[in-house]
Amino acid sequence: MTVQDIRAFNRFYTNVIGALDYSRQLYAPYTLTESRVLYELAHSPRTDAADLRGELSLDAGYLSRILNKFERAGLIERTASRKDPRRVRVTLTPRGRETAALLAERADESVGALLATVPAAERPRLSEAMHTVRTLLSDGRPPRREDVLLREPRPGDLGWMVARNAALYAAEYGFNADYEGLVARIVADFAEDHDPHLERVWIAELDGRPVGCVMCVRDEAPATARLRLLLVEPDARGLGIGDRLVSAVVDFARGVGYRDLVLWTNDVLASARRLYQRHGFVLTAEKPHRSFGQDLNGQDWHLDLTEPTGAGG
Repeated sequence: MTVQDIRAFNRFYTNVIGALDYSRQLYAPYTLTESRVLYELAHSPRTDAADLRGELSLDAGYLSRILNKFERAGLIERTASRKDPRRVRVTLTPRGRETAALLAERADESVGALLATVPAAERPRLSEAMHTVRTLLSDGRPPRREDVLLREPRPGDLGWMVARNAALYAAEYGFNADYEGLVARIVADFAEDHDPHLERVWIAELDGRPVGCVMCVRDEAPATARLRLLLVEPDARGLGIGDRLVSAVVDFARGVGYRDLVLWTNDVLASARRLYQRHGFVLTAEKPHRSFGQDLNGQDWHLDLTEPTGAGG
């Protein structure tokens, strides 16, 4: 392989995905870079301008012009970070979230149309080839925090949540099939009937595969949300995924107007409990119980969303 081979491939793929005329490709008034900035903001619950510059390798002046355009259009808000006033936190407005969701939908449709031209029998070969390119050109680099993205669930992801919760809790805590049944009911209830404005699921993705998840649903108590089914795959731990997932729930719940966020867990989940504490959750009650084939100590935790969270900036 020569340099010219790679450049030829780059030109070919640029034309395939319409990178040079991205706005026409998606019927939207945004360039590929602008769309990528919106994507990062939609999938990173806590992002500042410095983060965006680093993750996207953008010139500070160029990024500033993009953010100014977004602010004029009512897509973002910029505020000083509570932890470091020198850093500017950038968040999407409701209009910005709608715009990002629309761009994502159109991008999915565009890629779906491209994939439809590939015979089903050839798609595994295409997937393996793409994986090979990514692996070889990453030069064996271990995954980084910025390689993880948070996204909406896709078809099959809810089933993955049930399967991985059951498998991991069986392997790590000895839970029996009763736990799988509980998770299946929680996920089925969400899939069959949820309010997308007040309830949401996040999937953490790394190298094209799901490695974590969490859910925010309405609780029976008024103005109260419940955090459920937080999970991070063992081989993806240490990348701050759990922190980002909990941050996503806290920010979402506060943003849509909930006053309280609650969760139930067991004291054997030590790492998760420490994570909740860092985000300001307070233990309100605990009770021994026999569930999932184990003797456990259940715990109720509460976060007052009318007060600033203790984690993040």
